Amino acid sequence: MIILTDYRPFTNFHTMNKRTVFITGSANGIGKHLSEVFYNQGFNVVATDFLIEKLQIETQSWKTENCLIEKLDVRSIENWQEVVQKAIQKFGKIDILLNVAGVITPGFVEDFNLKDIDYHIDINVKGVMYGTKIVADEMFKHKAGQIINFASLAGVAPIHGIALYSASKYAVRGFSLAITPEMKAKGIAVSVICPDLVNTNMLTLQLDYKSAALTFSGNKPLTVNDIEKAVFEKALLKKKAEILVPPSRGFTAKIGNFFPTIGFWLTENLTKKGLKNQAGYTSK
Repeated sequence: MIILTDYRPFTNFHTMNKRTVFITGSANGIGKHLSEVFYNQGFNVVATDFLIEKLQIETQSWKTENCLIEKLDVRSIENWQEVVQKAIQKFGKIDILLNVAGVITPGFVEDFNLKDIDYHIDINVKGVMYGTKIVADEMFKHKAGQIINFASLAGVAPIHGIALYSASKYAVRGFSLAITPEMKAKGIAVSVICPDLVNTNMLTLQLDYKSAALTFSGNKPLTVNDIEKAVFEKALLKKKAEILVPPSRGFTAKIGNFFPTIGFWLTENLTKKGLKNQAGYTSK
């Protein structure tokens, strides 16, 4: 069991009107971890994933009165509407939405096919936009709520070798920042979290792709606990609009994006480091 005793600002959530959090991508990685954390903190948790059988196994010990476990294909407007209405019917409202679900297929332009384009845009971009719009319409009724979208540092600086993923995360980040002022005026906070490489199944998926070398160019991967801290301390507590994890790599990404020539130079040097780190992980 995960008990977050350090997050004192949130220990009163379940003693007030019980809060409901809606999470996508709950069967694996970041989504799985955050779903468990929120559940153990006393939230009502709407845990969703396309991989419903795996999700059901992961949540089989949860009390049904405190959770709703649903299959959700984030590419489907109808599926979004159906699951959101089920959440409203059971818990009354949705206080927090976390758009975590995402996919990556590494590869250079000569490697990927046209279907890979749809795959990234439909899930990573349209899935976030659908969820934001459909859940926001419910939040507008209460003039309160928070939407937390997951982008990436690959959405802050362009990352060659994972161009489709990078482009999709640029879109998520741009969309989130663009809607922040209008949503704030309606009582709804928006945060976009841009993490570096996290030690999840997405890391493992990229190990066999040399094109993904730049992904491994940091000193060490983040953990799901690092992301948990960003969600609770910076998004929920401080309501920060953009959260770069870690800030140091985020700063480097901003420099690389602002000055493309410097970015290309950094890319060349960081790729060498990434290939070395990637080989180290593969040999373990």
